[in-house]
Amino acid sequence: MAVEAVSGNGGEAVAPVKEVSAKVEAKEAAAVTKNASFREESNFLDDLKESERKALAELRDKVEAAILEGKLFDDGKPEVKEKREAKKKAEKAPEEKKEEEEEGKKEPEAVEKKGEEDAKKEAEVEGKKEEEESKKEAEKEMEQEEAGEAEKVAAAAEEKPAETAAVVVDKDIALWGVPLLPSKGDEATDVVLLKFLRARDFKAGAAFEMLRRTLRWRRDWPGFDADADADLPEELAGACYLDGADREGHPVCYNALGVFADDALYKKALGTEEGKARFLRWRVRAMERHVAELDLKPGGAASLLQVTDLKNSPGPAKKDFRVAVKQVLDLFQDNYPELVARNILINVPFWYYAFSTLFYPFLTQRTKSKFVIARPSKVTETLLKYIPIEAIPVKYGGLKRDDDTEFSSADDGEVAELTVKGSSTETIEIEATEADATLTWDLTVLGWEVNYKEEFVPADESSYTIIVRKGKKMGAGEEAVRNSFRAGEPGKVVLTVENTSHKKKKVLFRHKSKSAFAKKC
Repeated sequence: MAVEAVSGNGGEAVAPVKEVSAKVEAKEAAAVTKNASFREESNFLDDLKESERKALAELRDKVEAAILEGKLFDDGKPEVKEKREAKKKAEKAPEEKKEEEEEGKKEPEAVEKKGEEDAKKEAEVEGKKEEEESKKEAEKEMEQEEAGEAEKVAAAAEEKPAETAAVVVDKDIALWGVPLLPSKGDEATDVVLLKFLRARDFKAGAAFEMLRRTLRWRRDWPGFDADADADLPEELAGACYLDGADREGHPVCYNALGVFADDALYKKALGTEEGKARFLRWRVRAMERHVAELDLKPGGAASLLQVTDLKNSPGPAKKDFRVAVKQVLDLFQDNYPELVARNILINVPFWYYAFSTLFYPFLTQRTKSKFVIARPSKVTETLLKYIPIEAIPVKYGGLKRDDDTEFSSADDGEVAELTVKGSSTETIEIEATEADATLTWDLTVLGWEVNYKEEFVPADESSYTIIVRKGKKMGAGEEAVRNSFRAGEPGKVVLTVENTSHKKKKVLFRHKSKSAFAKKC
């Protein structure tokens, strides 16, 4: 079987092809040229600058010391110590009050005893007074001794927690499944620490504080409780999901914000404070699942490619939606540094540019640099720069279909490309070299706006041409075409693309053949 690319009016093949009587053999068909993508910054120590290695060494030392001293979660601020001292004083106050009350009771009792003494024994009063005074002095000395012992006990109690904290140390503190104690020797530890360093321009002190705040947030935020998944919104399951990988192996996360166009869903998800809290928990838990798919090791795909589809999403007039989006952005920027390599916004409406002015000022310059904007007419073209066409979902102009059994592996058909010049026509011919063979093909045109048709032309000139697909004007938003034809005799399927515009059009296609004879065998 062969594929033939026939030039109608000066068509241009992008990749070099070998012409044999105007036919291009299938195995020699032009493969898709990889578009300029991006590469994640290296996590290998040898690739770091000298200043970056020094910053990493400093951060490693800070984390090591903080973990071994049990102070990784302690911010060391003066107001924290003041609160602790106030708490200790508050605990001691009831005891002091009790002692004063007991002393107050003793004095009336002494007065009553003196009042009841026989008036006749006035001579003995002086002696008894001296005895009582000596008694009181003895009691005071005992109270002072007891107070001294209490102070010693309190001081010992204060020293004990410090001694315990120095002895009992959690060396297994981890983040995203990666141990943070550098002396454990896990190569993924440096990868995680580098993410915090890059988020803070390789300032070790700032990166260390950011790491601390992230750990405290993860410890205190109720969204990480064991039962937090119980009430997550099932209706948002299709709003955030992983699907395939980009050219560099990064998992691709798709966010479809159009689901919020449904009023009932919108009210349930964001109409109440409880709903907003559930929404935030849902998005954070989704991020946690996606991070678990990363390879946090040097040379691994240690970040996500995020695609956010704004088609039919609520506009800036929806305050609850606007606030929820800003909360997510702030939370991710503060606690998930460098885990999103690119954030591609597609089907961007005009209102987005006004909307973005509300939250862009709160983003760091590094975060802003990761945003890529694509208007509806440029969606497929933009995604193709980062993701292979066979990995882009059909709804975004790619060739990837859910549960695809026809092209489930690279061996099922290599993707080739062809450029159609303005005001010209190109034909792609897929040959059936034997009878009773089934031909299957995928085809898409970036930006479409072309005329397209499919025919089967028998090798026997006496046979009639069969129309497989009638000619149709394909709009800009068309999905990729998939079709198949069972040839009852040798011949070829001819796919015709007529470009009536003055701009070049890129055609991407693949095909396969199934022989009925091979199936019988």
